[in-house]
Amino acid sequence: MPDPSLSAALAEAYASAPADVIVLHTLEIWHPCFVENGAPKPIRVVRNYEDTATWLNLRGAEVQAVLDQLDEKARRKVGLVARIEAGAARDAGLLVPFVALGFELELPPVDTIPVPEIVVTLDNVGREITKHLDAAAVSQDAIEVTYRPYLSTDINGPQMDPPLVMTLSEVEVDVFRVTGRARVLDIGNKAFPSQIYTIKKYPGLRR
Repeated sequence: MPDPSLSAALAEAYASAPADVIVLHTLEIWHPCFVENGAPKPIRVVRNYEDTATWLNLRGAEVQAVLDQLDEKARRKVGLVARIEAGAARDAGLLVPFVALGFELELPPVDTIPVPEIVVTLDNVGREITKHLDAAAVSQDAIEVTYRPYLSTDINGPQMDPPLVMTLSEVEVDVFRVTGRARVLDIGNKAFPSQIYTIKKYPGLRR
């Protein structure tokens, strides 16, 4: 069964596998504990090698403005600069940098499985990522992971609308690797119907 959230361009890239178009897989990892310089900041990674020249060729001045906000060490780690979709919870419509990092995930099938789960593994994580995840481990808030695919020829938005949002649990962190189990949609603990009809809210129900 096809996934209706995929763009036509991405579906064509998967089907024909052109040599000059690469699908770039990205993850945004978010938790309220992820704070830098007093401001909340998600972790964004791309499964790609370190590269800024490609994105400067596509959107020169705009990409350069993003890179200019980073220090030299952070710029060296950038593997993609791309635009977040307009409806995103964070940095909507903005060009943002993604850190080049190896990771593995197997996307869930478009199926009738009640609560599909996948395992996400990030390799060669640095101290910056592990310190954030260590802080999140002692919090009661869930870690949110958003998957967005981009095409190497188009950084003006992800090729999946809406992106795939998951909740990360059972996270194991060491100096080299982060492994967690991602649940695509936590429907098991949601009330149905979600609208609860109470006497206080709807006095006409009182007999």
